[in-house]
Amino acid sequence: MLARRGVMAAALLAPGMARAQGAGSPWPSRPVRIVVPFTPGGSNDAMARPLAERLQAHFGQPFVIENRPGAGSAVGVQYAAQAAPDGHTLLVTTSSVAAIAPVQRIAFDAARDLDGIALLASAPLAAFVPVTTRFASLRAMVAEARAKPGEVTYASSGPGSTVHLMTELFCLKAGVSMQHIPYRGTAGALTDLVAGRVDVMFTTFASTGGQLRGNLLKVLAHAGETQPPGTPAAPTAREQGVDYVGGIWWGLFAPQGIPRDVRAVLNNATNSALAEPGFTSILAQEAATPGALTPEAFQQKIRDEQVAMQQVVTAARITAD
Repeated sequence: MLARRGVMAAALLAPGMARAQGAGSPWPSRPVRIVVPFTPGGSNDAMARPLAERLQAHFGQPFVIENRPGAGSAVGVQYAAQAAPDGHTLLVTTSSVAAIAPVQRIAFDAARDLDGIALLASAPLAAFVPVTTRFASLRAMVAEARAKPGEVTYASSGPGSTVHLMTELFCLKAGVSMQHIPYRGTAGALTDLVAGRVDVMFTTFASTGGQLRGNLLKVLAHAGETQPPGTPAAPTAREQGVDYVGGIWWGLFAPQGIPRDVRAVLNNATNSALAEPGFTSILAQEAATPGALTPEAFQQKIRDEQVAMQQVVTAARITAD
C-alpha cells in the first residue's frame, strides 16, 4: 500500500517537475495570463489559444488569454512590459512588436523591455480582396494605384503593425502610393474588407481562414517566395511584376527580467508544444511553419527586425503619430 501511494504521489507531482524555481519559489504558483494586444479572432488568437491549452496541460496551472487591443498593439504590449517579471504575465504578439517604435510615441522598447521566450511560427502574407473586387489581378491593382495615387485603399490592424509596414514596403517595391486605413485590430479590418469599404489587405491565412472558407475574400497574390501548400491558387507578387516578399512571425514574450530558469523552462515547453503533430497541423492549416529558437537567438531576431522596420519607415517617410 505504501509503495502504491508513493507511485501515486509521484504521478501527481509530475507536472511540477517541469516547473522552474523562479526567485526561489516554484513556478507557476498561480494562473498565468497571456496578453494578446489585438482584438479576438485574429492570427494572434490562432497562435495563443492552442499554445495556452498545451502549456496549461504541461504545467498544471491555468493559462488564460487576455485581449488588450489598441494603438496598433502598443496598449497591450506596454501593459505586458510593465507587469512584474515573475513569469505569471506573458505576451503573444507578432513581429509588429519590433515595428511600433518608429510610428508610435511609446514608452517602451521591444528589445530593451521584453524578454523573448520563443519564436512560435512564421508565415508569408498574401494580398486579400473582397470577392466583389474590381481588380482582376495584382497587376491591375498596381496599374490603378499608379494612375490614381492615393485612391486605392489598404487596411491594417493599426499603425506600426507588421501589416502596415509590410504593405508600405509593397508600395515602395511597386512604386505606388495607396491610402492607409488603420483599424483597431484585424477583425474590424476584415469586416470592412469583406464589405468592400476598403480595397485590399496584406495579411495572413491565419487571419482570414473563415472569410476564405465562406467565399467572402479571394487571394489576389501570394507575398511569399512560392504559394503555400493548401492555399487558393494565385500568382506570387514577383510573378506579377513586383519584386516583393513579405511575411510575419509570432512570438512569446515576458517582461524584461524574468528569471532565467523560468525563461528556459518556458522555451523548452513551448518548443515541445510546437513540435506536437496537433499543433503542427494547426499551423499548416494557417500556412504557417513552427519556430524553434533559443531565447538568445529569438532576442537577436527582435533586434534585427527593429533595424529592418526602421529602414521601411525611413524609406516610406512614415512619421510618428
